[in-house]
Amino acid sequence: MDAPDRGALTLTRLIGVLFVVGSILELGLYWAKCSIPAHPVPVRVAPGLFRLLPAAVGLVILVKARVIAEWISNVLDQ
Repeated sequence: MDAPDRGALTLTRLIGVLFVVGSILELGLYWAKCSIPAHPVPVRVAPGLFRLLPAAVGLVILVKARVIAEWISNVLDQ
């Protein structure tokens, strides 16, 4: 694997991990917002699932990282 291919693979993996980490942080902030002692609100399922959608996208990116990296390399080579 050449250096540009490894760079594209690293970039793809980094983007996938950032999606997952950002989604987990957003879910934690939602939970913290619902747990404020002054105005407690129950944590609802639908907003929690919507906040986990980027994590699902990130996992798909991580699973398909090599294919996406090859596509990026081919696009940049043209």
